[in-house]
Amino acid sequence: MARRPLPRILSNGTASIARSREFARSAADSATDVLHPLITITRGLRRLAAAGRRKWADTPKDRRGPLLFLVASVVLVVALIPYGPLLAAICLMAAAAWTGRERTAPAPTGPDEAQTQRLQSLYEALVPYFSVPEDPAPLFAHGGEWDKALTSYEFDENGRVCHLVVRYPAYFTDGEADSRARIEQLLHAKAGRGREYHFEWDEEGNQLTVNVLPPLPTDIAAQRFVTSPGETVLGFTDPTGVQRTLPVQDGGEQRDVPPVVWRTGPRSTEPHLLVVGEPGSGTTTLLRSIALQALVHGDVLIVEGSGIGDYACLTGRDGVLAIECGLAGALASLEWAAHETERRLISANRARQAGHPAPDDTKRPLWILLDRPSVLGHLAAADGRKDPQSLLQVPLRHGRAAHVTVVVADQFDSLDALSDPVRQHTRARVVLGPTTLDQVEDILGVPPRTTPTSDVPPGRGYARLGTGPVHRLQVPATPDPYDDATSESHRQAVMELLPARSTPADGGTGTGTEADSEADTVATEPDATPEPVPAEK
Repeated sequence: MARRPLPRILSNGTASIARSREFARSAADSATDVLHPLITITRGLRRLAAAGRRKWADTPKDRRGPLLFLVASVVLVVALIPYGPLLAAICLMAAAAWTGRERTAPAPTGPDEAQTQRLQSLYEALVPYFSVPEDPAPLFAHGGEWDKALTSYEFDENGRVCHLVVRYPAYFTDGEADSRARIEQLLHAKAGRGREYHFEWDEEGNQLTVNVLPPLPTDIAAQRFVTSPGETVLGFTDPTGVQRTLPVQDGGEQRDVPPVVWRTGPRSTEPHLLVVGEPGSGTTTLLRSIALQALVHGDVLIVEGSGIGDYACLTGRDGVLAIECGLAGALASLEWAAHETERRLISANRARQAGHPAPDDTKRPLWILLDRPSVLGHLAAADGRKDPQSLLQVPLRHGRAAHVTVVVADQFDSLDALSDPVRQHTRARVVLGPTTLDQVEDILGVPPRTTPTSDVPPGRGYARLGTGPVHRLQVPATPDPYDDATSESHRQAVMELLPARSTPADGGTGTGTEADSEADTVATEPDATPEPVPAEK
C-alpha cells in the first residue's frame, strides 16, 4: 500500500507554526505586563471578599443585626458627604492593590527550632572539654548560651551542620595532639557520621573551624598530564591543599583541578614512594598510572608479586624492560637493577673526574615498580633463597643520584614483611582505601586534618610527600584494559597511553611462570654490562 503524504500544514508549515507560537507567547507576555495592575486589584478584591465572608461567618447570629446597621450607616454617610463615593472607591482600590500584591516570604534570620536544638546539643557536648571549675566566667557551661561559643554555623539541605566555628578558652591545651583528637572525634560523632570533616585550629585566635569536605572527583581518567620531566601526578586533591591546578579532560570538556605532584630525580627530597592499602583499594591502579607517566621519559621494570597479570597490557611495550611475576625472574631483574645503579654511578663519576658531562644512558630515568613484594619474600623464605627486597638497598640509597626511582606497593597485613631500607628510604607515602586514624598516622607519620570514612571509592586515600602536609588523594582512573569489568571509555583512555610494541607479547619478558622467569635470567644476567639506552628513546 502506498504511503499517504502528510498534509501540507504538517510537512512544510513547521516554520510558520513556530513563528505563530512565538508571536502568541510575546503577545501574552505583553498583555500580562499591561494588565498587571488590573490583575493585582482583582486579586485584592477577591481576597477582601474572602476575608469579609470569613468575618461574617465568624460573627455570632445575635450580633449580625447591629453589624448590618453599622455598615448601612457608614454607606449612608459616605453617600451624603461631598465626593464620598469617589473617595470610597479610591480607598477600596488602594486596599485591593495592597492586599493583592505578590508577597515573598521573609528570609530566615536565624536557625529554626531543630537547628537550635542541634547547636545546643553540640554546645553541651563540648562543655566537659572546654571548662574547668576554677574559671570565674566560663565560656562553656551547662545550660549556657551556645551563640557566644558557636559564632558561625551553616546547615545543609538535610539539616546537618556543614560549617561551624567554635570559640574555646585560652587555657585549653590545643597544642597537644591528644586534646585535639578528642575534640575532633566528638564533633565528628555529634555533627553526623559518614562525612569527611576538615578541622582547622587557630591557636592564636582560640578558634576551631570545622568544614564538611565535598567528595573528590572519581571520573577523571588516565591521560597525558601537563607536567615537566621528573614530575608525576599521583592524583587530585582539594583546592585549598595545593597552589597549582592542571587542565584535564573530563567527558570531552576541559577543567582545572588541583593535583598532588610528586617530583623525582637528583634534586628530589623524596625520591622513592611507598603505597599501602587494602585489597581493592587502588594500589595497583596507582602503580599502573605511574608506569604510564614514567614511560614518557624513562624505562620501567615491573615486579608483580601477586602474579595476577594486572600489568599484561604493558608487555612488550617500548621502555618496559621486564614484567616479572616469578621469584627467579624477580631476583634476576632486581639484581640487574642494583648493578645498573652501580654502573650509572661509576660512569657518571668517571665523566665528572674527566671534566665531561654524564653520559646520556645514565640520565635516562629508570623506574622499579614492585607490587606486593611481601608475597615473593614468603616464597623466597620457603625456598631458602634471599628476599628480593634485599636487592633494593643499592637503588634505594643511591638511586636519586643515578636517576633510579623505586615504588613499592603492599597491603596493611604485610607491613611487617617490608624491609628496613624500604621503610627508611621511601619518604613519599600514600595510603589508599578505608583506614583509621591510627593506620594513617602509622604510615604517614602524622594524622590527617580530616576524618577518614569507612565507605570510599577505589583510589581514594591520603598522600604525604616527605615532611609536607597530608593531602586527600583520588587516583586517576587507570584500570586494566584487559579486564572485562572495565568501561569502554576508561579502556580506550588507557590504550591510547600505551607505547608501541617493540617485541611480541609472548617474546619472553613478562611471563608469569617460574620456568619462563628462569629462562629470562640469561637475558638479564647481572654480570653482563647493559647496552646504553638511546637518549631519544
